Amino acid sequence: MELLARGSAAAAAQLLERAAAAEPQSRSVLEGLARAQFDAGRYAAAAGNFQRIVDASPSDDYAQFGLGLALARTGDPGAAAEHLALAAAMAPDRRHYADALRSVRATLRARTHANDENPENSERPGSDA
Repeated sequence: MELLARGSAAAAAQLLERAAAAEPQSRSVLEGLARAQFDAGRYAAAAGNFQRIVDASPSDDYAQFGLGLALARTGDPGAAAEHLALAAAMAPDRRHYADALRSVRATLRARTHANDENPENSERPGSDA
């Protein structure tokens, strides 16, 4: 975790991948690995490890939050909003959870608005699109 704290996310992820292989059921190792992967820009891998924590402990608000952030970075704001909403509901005192949820919902609204205003982005009747 010292490597992660010093900003060496890729190196931390590499070490934590080995630790996770040795201790696959360790929640703390998985969380550290997911955080390191996220900080290293490996969002899909981070989402996978946060999902493992959520599968084992659905009431883990931090894992829901991390999964939501990672999914948002992989380009899936719909799924991200679902997990961020759960995190915000579980821990309403954590303002950054609600802030992240608002941001993802704004992205969803902007995409919907853009598709509504530009019909070329959506399928047209009678086209092969």
